[in-house]
Amino acid sequence: MSDFAGRTTRFIRSIATACGLLAGFALPSLAADVLPPSAPAAAAPTVVVVLNSRDATISLIDQNTYKEIGSFPVGKEPHHLMPTPDNKSLIVAAATGNALYFLDPKTGKIQSQVKDIADPYQIGFSPNQKWFVSNGLRLDRIDIYGFDGKTLKLAKRLPLPKMPSHMTFSADSSLAFITLQGTDEIAAVDLATQTVKWTMPIGKQPAGIYMTPDNKYLLVGVMGSDYVAVVDWRTQKIIKKIKTGDGAHNFRPQGDKRHVFVSNRVAGTINILDLNTLENVGEIKVPGGPDCMEVTADGKTMWVTQRWVKQVSVVDIASRKVIKTISVGRSPHGIYFTDRASEL
Repeated sequence: MSDFAGRTTRFIRSIATACGLLAGFALPSLAADVLPPSAPAAAAPTVVVVLNSRDATISLIDQNTYKEIGSFPVGKEPHHLMPTPDNKSLIVAAATGNALYFLDPKTGKIQSQVKDIADPYQIGFSPNQKWFVSNGLRLDRIDIYGFDGKTLKLAKRLPLPKMPSHMTFSADSSLAFITLQGTDEIAAVDLATQTVKWTMPIGKQPAGIYMTPDNKYLLVGVMGSDYVAVVDWRTQKIIKKIKTGDGAHNFRPQGDKRHVFVSNRVAGTINILDLNTLENVGEIKVPGGPDCMEVTADGKTMWVTQRWVKQVSVVDIASRKVIKTISVGRSPHGIYFTDRASEL
């Protein structure tokens, strides 16, 4: 879209002014307390951003040398992150810090900060970018913002049964699908009306959720068990359970529209699922609570955060072997780099 270059600035400003919660927020100037003294002035262009949830820090790793090149503090419990639609900023959601941080995705340097965003555990844009959703896991609600390309306006704070965790969207952006860890369900939320369209039982402690590229099925990691539930979301029926490992948790596509990875936190493994056959076709051993994954653009290498051992592992996908481990902070969660495969 021709106006994407300016959308990131307008998006950040609109968060700050939504519902009168904040005022006076502007780019590109930064408040004195936004950029921590310990944050690096610059980093390598191949930077890997890792969120250390328990330390409330971000580690920066050189993707080529596997060396940590910097770290700096952010708000408490940074769990998840995502790029803005134009890829000019990387949004880091600090859940109990009640803040969003905007980073330069190439260097990891903080661009700006937005405070007083309540419990942003997981965040996401709808495919048409008209909606921005923030899951408040500890507040048992989601915040739905409408975005018109100029302003971001809070449309609804919608209570959900308990512990809204991960999200995905229908291809037409009409529905957001939310996993509810506290009630063992998933919910479908109508974004136009900001109402719950339906809920359905899914299994113990659902976590990651992924829409298949054909918009036909939802894949749900059932963290309290050892399988991925395949859901026909139009009929609200589980059509299959794909056995994986204990603690089936999160998803990352390989980028070929054919394979998706699922991390199994308890088993210490990552499974490879074939989206055409809906079968488990491989396993990679990554001990220590594998969680979030990032895949290089060529689909050959995967980086994995290991929540329980303060590590990131680098995996050669062809051989299904860990080729490098890197020490980071406590409870590493989200991970991102710009040389990344498609999320389809």
